[in-house]
Parts: sequence; C-alpha cells; structure tokens
Amino acid sequence: MERLLLLLVLGLAGASPLEDSKLCPPHSRPWQVFLHDRWTRCSGALVDKWWLVTSAACAPTSPGAMASLGEHDVTVDEGSEQHVAVAEVIRHSPYRSPLHSLAMVRLAQPARLTRHVQPIGLPGRCPGPGESCTVSGWGATLPNQNESPKHLKCLTVSVVDDQTCVKSFPDYLFWSLGMVCAGGTRTAGCLNDKSAVLECGGQLQGVQWFSLGCQNAAHPSVYTKLCKYNEWMRRVMDSHTPTTTSARPITSERP
Repeated sequence: MERLLLLLVLGLAGASPLEDSKLCPPHSRPWQVFLHDRWTRCSGALVDKWWLVTSAACAPTSPGAMASLGEHDVTVDEGSEQHVAVAEVIRHSPYRSPLHSLAMVRLAQPARLTRHVQPIGLPGRCPGPGESCTVSGWGATLPNQNESPKHLKCLTVSVVDDQTCVKSFPDYLFWSLGMVCAGGTRTAGCLNDKSAVLECGGQLQGVQWFSLGCQNAAHPSVYTKLCKYNEWMRRVMDSHTPTTTSARPITSERP
C-alpha cells in the first residue's frame, strides 16, 4: 500500500504544471507585468517605478485598466502581487503603420520595489544575430493554439539576422528598422502573448510585435527593437513623470 501511495504521489508530481519545461521559475522575472482591462490581457515590462513598456497592440484603452506586478500564476493570490491602476498611455507615433509598435504606460501610483517587483534596464546596446535571449509572457507556446493566461512562460530564443527574418514575412507585413526577430528553426519561438518580453543579458531588448512563430514554428517572431527607442522612452519618462501620486485619465495617443 505504501509503495502504491508513493507511486501515486510521484505520478501527480510529474503531472503538475510546475514541471512544464516552458514555465518560468516563479518570480524569476520581477520586471514582468500583467496588463489587463475589459478587452485584452497581455504583458509589459517595468522599467521604472512609474513606467511600463509594452507594444501598441497591448496598450490599455479602458479606464479600468490595471497593471498587476509581482505575478506568476495570474489565477490565484500568491501574496506577492501589486495591482495598480493605469493612469496614462503614450503611444509612439505613428503607431498605425509598419514603422512602430511601442507604448509607455504610466502607473497611477509608483510601484513598491520588492524582491518580486523590480525594473529591468533599458538596452545599452542592440542584440546581435545568434545571441541567446529569453522571451516571457502569459499564453500558449504551441503553434495555432490559444490558451487562457495562467502561469508565466519562458522560452530561450536566438536572435535572427534581418535578412533571414524578412524572408519569413507574409505578404501583409513590411520590414522596418524598428524590428528585431528571434526564434525560428533553431529554437522554439512561439509564445502567444501580445507583448511578450524579450530579455537579453539582463536588458530589455524587445516587446512582441508579431507572433509569427505561433503560426509557423519555422518562422521567427518579431519584436520591437527597443535599442532604437532609448531616447524616446527616456524623453517620455522625463517629461511625463508626475510630481504627485494623483491619477490622471488615460490618453489614447501622444506624439
């Protein structure tokens, strides 16, 4: 009987989602933020106690938008979370084009920095082809599948050179210098999160633009090349950080 119980316990442990090789170790990405409102659920990256970076597609539009920091399993209360209202959204213009996909999100209250909530550094360089990076977010990791957000997922991906990336583009996409690609034939590249976070060497290097790897596993996914936007991001933070903690209404677009 004891042997049977032991086998049962081991079997249940093996079936646990915590054994999923694509799950991040809990709270190993303290900069990852879960953005959610009436219309969307996706990711952002904390870069300052007031500010998140995300993609244009993930930028909140609802007055009730929230940023949940310190999350791993978004379906339960883990005791590490901070749920903060979104106060302001500043999109890079023109965002309705193939040129840019980037938004800065200001919190209504500054994040309280803990071991579970920490900002990630803006890029000090651009990523190079072949460089190993990590992409993290909430969503499906299998092509052509949907999955409700639950545990934070992590994938190791390699940066792909621009020429290889362009060759994988469908007809409706256009290349721009604000793009970087990672994943494809050499590494698993599917993480179906509208703004999955690309981290290379401890620096924020991208937010997901097009999850091409979730349509065809042989194709790399496309990220906003954040090293090209350092000046813009710093200018937004310098000019829009409040001197008080009072919330301001969401704005849909700013130059």
